[in-house]
Amino acid sequence: MFKTLKREMQVIFERDPAARSVMEVLFFYPGFHAIINHRAAHFLYKSKLYFLARMVSHISRFLTGIEIHPGARIGHGFFIDHGSGIVIGETTEIGDNVTLYQGVTLGGTGKQKGKRHPTIGNNVTIAAGAKVLGSFTVGNNVKIGAGSVVLKTVPDNCTVVGVPGRIVIQDGMKIEDGRAEVDLEHHLLPDPIADTLAALQKRIDELEKKLEKTEREAAQNAGIQHPGWKKRRIENSESA
Repeated sequence: MFKTLKREMQVIFERDPAARSVMEVLFFYPGFHAIINHRAAHFLYKSKLYFLARMVSHISRFLTGIEIHPGARIGHGFFIDHGSGIVIGETTEIGDNVTLYQGVTLGGTGKQKGKRHPTIGNNVTIAAGAKVLGSFTVGNNVKIGAGSVVLKTVPDNCTVVGVPGRIVIQDGMKIEDGRAEVDLEHHLLPDPIADTLAALQKRIDELEKKLEKTEREAAQNAGIQHPGWKKRRIENSESA
């Protein structure tokens, strides 16, 4: 028990620079409380004491704002940062060294029995508000961007963003139109929507410059073209 407590605290100090003391973590970190309570609830669940397991889970949800079904299987090094609103379903499987932020949902789809929640690999980070819905696998070393909705399998070593979620980086290479490109900005999380808007703005700027050039040339030629046009018009009227 004390070994588990020590490991869970160590994870918090490794990943949260705001953590200052053991007492602070012990009393004021709901993510820490939620995972410790879940360990107890999961033990009761495996012992087929389902009512007691759900009672522990329900009390933990009331105290922390984090709902973890006692049937969910969670590996070592699990870290919940600012965990309010997190939901983890019954058949969810989570590997080692996984980090979740507030508002994450690891949920199911439909009413079928059996495996209906996602399997999360090792060393995965799921950012605030992301939803992973369905019975599929999210591979190792995956990052899921804030607000993303993931509905299908994600291979290892990928970054996923958007609604629905799509892979924008795989194995360190940026994915564009099905092709891989070298991405040296490895510290930045891509935003395909912002990139599209930036491309549209660039095109608008180019068109405005062309229009401005055309109008300027028309103004410069106005003094040359109009007198001749008027003179030909007068001559045509006289000859008629």
